[in-house]
Amino acid sequence: MDDERFVSGLARGDDTVLDASLRPRTLREYVGQETVKNSLSIYIQAALNRHEPLDHILLYGPPGLGKTTLANIVASEMGQNIHVTSGPAIERPGDLASILANLSEGDVLFIDEIHRLSRAVEEVLYPAMEDFAIDIMIGKGPTARSIRVDVPHFTLIGATTRFGMLSAPLRDRFGIIYRLELYSPEELATIVTRNAALLKVRQADPAGMLEIARRSRGTPRIANRMLRRARDYADVRNNGALTAQMADEALVMNGVDGLGLDTTDRAMLSSMMDMFGGGPVGLDTLAATTGEDAGTIETVYEPYLLKLGFIMRTPRGRVCTPQAWAYMQRTMPQQPETAPKTDAEQLRLNLESTD
Repeated sequence: MDDERFVSGLARGDDTVLDASLRPRTLREYVGQETVKNSLSIYIQAALNRHEPLDHILLYGPPGLGKTTLANIVASEMGQNIHVTSGPAIERPGDLASILANLSEGDVLFIDEIHRLSRAVEEVLYPAMEDFAIDIMIGKGPTARSIRVDVPHFTLIGATTRFGMLSAPLRDRFGIIYRLELYSPEELATIVTRNAALLKVRQADPAGMLEIARRSRGTPRIANRMLRRARDYADVRNNGALTAQMADEALVMNGVDGLGLDTTDRAMLSSMMDMFGGGPVGLDTLAATTGEDAGTIETVYEPYLLKLGFIMRTPRGRVCTPQAWAYMQRTMPQQPETAPKTDAEQLRLNLESTD
């Protein structure tokens, strides 16, 4: 499972409590996502000046980039309480009605994995977002009737890693939509340096912080996880001095190479090269051959491999680039004048060539 990988952006059991203690509390402390921060600060100030709740916000992007952190910061900047839940936790319309009834005026409701809300729950959420009211059915059969109950004006912040799975009616009801991008090594180095001080690292060498940042796949959650493991390694092997060498040795011990790739990433690239000649290969076919879920490949593996320039998305499927062949220390095959039309034909040709 992806959440068991050391370089997974998904939260693991050892992340939750510590991540909360390391989270910035204000937009000024928040590092990265400058476009989002700048526009969000304006919208927050405008809402405060008008004494109105902030418009509903949708945050999407790969896991571990700070969507939950931003939601908490919005509530803090607005001076309001935040109520946190997730799409899978809201099973019935009554569950959502109960949550909304317990909100106070101006509160922030944060729904993580909002794409996993059921259609029945979404139908209750629509009037709550637009009219700040919910429709409740009383009775059954011919005598059933609907009554409308007002709910406090609130700000909904939805977070998702699967933007395409959101229904169009739900997407259209968000007034502010942001995509969070992967972080640069310099931004991550700033985050790691700050968190090293909070974790009381005895000696945080700038080169060591940058080494962790370079391998963190553009994701703060992974950077924090690597920092903790590198701190442990440095405490035992180097009297607490977290240098670039200590960071490198600690991460290699955890299966992470110089570019932040682990065995799963390398296995996926090897599968594309060995079985499909580097592609093109369809997403479903790749999922079947690697044993990973197609959605996991698309939202977790691909963004970083695309950023590195190791794979490309084409109309016919995923393709390994020359950079990937060089990195894997393999010879890129000559491309035929007429490429096979399907993944099945490519696989058949590869099998025939080994007979």
